[in-house]
Amino acid sequence: MSQQRAAAYLRHGQTPFFRLPTADFDGAGASAYAGADAVLLGVPWDGSVTYRPGARFAPYELRRVSALVQSYHPGHDLDVFRALRVLDGGNVAFPPFHADSVRELIQAAVDEVLSAGAVPFVVGGDHAIALPVLRALARRHGPVAVVHVDAHLDTSTSDVWGEPFHHGTPFRNAVEEGLIARDALHQIGIRATWGHPEEGAFAARAGATRYDMDRIDREGTPAIAAAIAAAVGDAPVYLSFDIDGIDPAFAPGTGTPVPGGLTAREAIQLLRGLAGIRLVGMDLVEVCPALDHADITLHLGAHLLFEGLALAAIHRQASRSGGRRPT
Repeated sequence: MSQQRAAAYLRHGQTPFFRLPTADFDGAGASAYAGADAVLLGVPWDGSVTYRPGARFAPYELRRVSALVQSYHPGHDLDVFRALRVLDGGNVAFPPFHADSVRELIQAAVDEVLSAGAVPFVVGGDHAIALPVLRALARRHGPVAVVHVDAHLDTSTSDVWGEPFHHGTPFRNAVEEGLIARDALHQIGIRATWGHPEEGAFAARAGATRYDMDRIDREGTPAIAAAIAAAVGDAPVYLSFDIDGIDPAFAPGTGTPVPGGLTAREAIQLLRGLAGIRLVGMDLVEVCPALDHADITLHLGAHLLFEGLALAAIHRQASRSGGRRPT
């Protein structure tokens, strides 16, 4: 399941993520992902945003630019798509009119990936998609640790909009539903203003650790990554990456930009520093192609997904070699 050759990719004109093979869509349920270690799923949904929409188009555009990402990771000395059998699982299909149905269908799609023994990589879409993914993961693994990169806490309430399920609430909902293990929510890049002090107080009561930009400036990204890796240990980890965690100078293509965030280099450094964690799922959300410039946000998003796939490949290799990463 390694990458297609560039010539073959150009010849057939299709655009799967990273020039990867596609799932057997004639197969039923989990059988569509037979033999895969990881599956990329697009979720073209932005019906839960509170500001500028457009993230529903990200799966299509990220597929396009990801074709330029090759399989060998020099930092980890690893051919990711040879170490990890990855499929493009297509998009979760749903009518874009009913949010409850969307959540149910996302959870069912992730359940199928997990039933096949594969790690889901879910490409949004807005951040509301994280909740059904977490529901599926907790059903499989129990409460998980979460590494959450974002400008926002995403622990808002229904007070402002009268809706408990939007892109500013997924981690409040996940904590309240018991999907995240106690003291296992790590929130990185936080810097946006809050609607109410309760947003921060709620996260603190849940035992969340906040790595705001001031702390990142003081300690440095490698130290933050090392602290998180040590804290999660061997627990199952879900990586939830909101592109607005990146400074809009490096990622303008998002509907809720907040100045003063991570650089592109710091974001990649952060993910590389998590090598060795037991990654059981990842999302990349809030990429809005219509607001991007020269595809720079899209290219960064594709590389962030590749870094996440590399983390899964490292853990898979370690598992196959009795817990030791091959040298």
